Parts: sequence; structure tokens; C-alpha cells
Amino acid sequence: MTLDEKIAHLQAASMAEARAEGNSIIDSYRDALEKVFQEHKEEMIQQSELRIRSEKINTRQQLSQAAAKAQLELKRQYGKVAQELKDQVFEEANVLVREYMKTDEYIDFMAACIRKALAFANGEPVTIYINPTDVSHKDALEAETGTSLTVSKEDFVGGIRCVIRGRNVLIDNSFKTQLRNEYDNFMFRGGEGIV
Repeated sequence: MTLDEKIAHLQAASMAEARAEGNSIIDSYRDALEKVFQEHKEEMIQQSELRIRSEKINTRQQLSQAAAKAQLELKRQYGKVAQELKDQVFEEANVLVREYMKTDEYIDFMAACIRKALAFANGEPVTIYINPTDVSHKDALEAETGTSLTVSKEDFVGGIRCVIRGRNVLIDNSFKTQLRNEYDNFMFRGGEGIV
């Protein structure tokens, strides 16, 4: 082998070795970049999944808040309408009570209440009050029950009130008290979901 051939052979071997070493460096750099890329990709996927979960939670919370607000508004509106209807019902009840007070049954009711109060008093002194609007019935009721009646200074719509001072007892059969009690305890009852 001649010197030129040796140089060419050495040059070819050196170039092959340099190419192999260069390719090895490029491959290792490519592998390192590929590894960094995969790590970055996994990190971005985790961050996007975390963001999606966070947005889902936030959306659920906003939806829950909106639903609670809407439910509260519905309850407020229901309460307002229920109160208006309750007031209407009791306005009509007051009209019916006034109509009832013009009947003979009302006189009988008052006489029955007076007799019950006298029986409850069992001979003790009792003061029986009638409403100022019932003054026209006073004489008839006194004759029917055999007791003296007092016209109240306070308007209690109708009915009677009795005081047994010896026992500190008030018997309140007044329509005003009965209507107020009914009004305070009145609740609408309805179908499913209605209180």
C-alpha cells in the first residue's frame, strides 16, 4: 500500500469515526430533547386536566349559587303570594263573620257561650262582656240567660268575653281573638313540594 493509499485509508477511517461520533452526539442530543419534550408534554397535559377540573368545580359552584338564588327568589315570591292570598281569605272571613252576626244563630251562639261561662264560674261572681255592636241584643240575651251583661268599651268584633275575678280567669270567645289565632296559625297546604 502506498503512502497516498494509506493517507486516504486513514482519512476515510477518521471521517467514518468522526461521522459515527457526530451521529452519536446528535442521537443523544435528539434523545435528550425528545425526553424534555415528553416531560413538557406530560406536564402540560396535567396542567390542562387540572385546569379542566378546576373549571368544572367552578362551573358547578356557579350553577349551585344560581340555583340557590333562583330557589330563594321563588320562595320569596311564594311567600308574598301566600301572604296576599291569606289576607284575602281573612278579609272574606271577616265579611262572613259580619254576615253571621246578623243572624238568629249568632244570638243562639252568644247565649250558649254565656251559659257555658256561667256553668264554668259555678256560682262565683262573673262579668260577661258583649261587643258594642251587639248592644241591641243585650236585653234579649239577659232575659234568655238570666244574667246581667256589660257592654265592652273595646270592640272585639263579636262573641263574648267573661272575667271571673276570684280565679283570675278570662274566657275569651270573641271573634277578634279567634280570627287572630286562626290568622296566626293559618298555613296553605297543597300538593307536592308546597308547604
